Amino acid sequence: MGAPNSDEMEGKYNQAKGSVKEGLGRLTGDDDMRAEGSADKMKGDVQEGFGTAKRKVGEAIEDVGDAIKH
Repeated sequence: MGAPNSDEMEGKYNQAKGSVKEGLGRLTGDDDMRAEGSADKMKGDVQEGFGTAKRKVGEAIEDVGDAIKH
């Protein structure tokens, strides 16, 4: 497994930010903040998934290139 790319890292950041907002919203009774946090978490999930897929495609292309060279 290669190093995480910027999409994976930003996705993790959005997940963490969303969790904090969700928790604060729950703690303070602020339904808007809780919903915003939930949306941030979903955005992070999608972004991380896209980054992981992008990295895996790149790794597969490298593997094919290596196989052709040998």
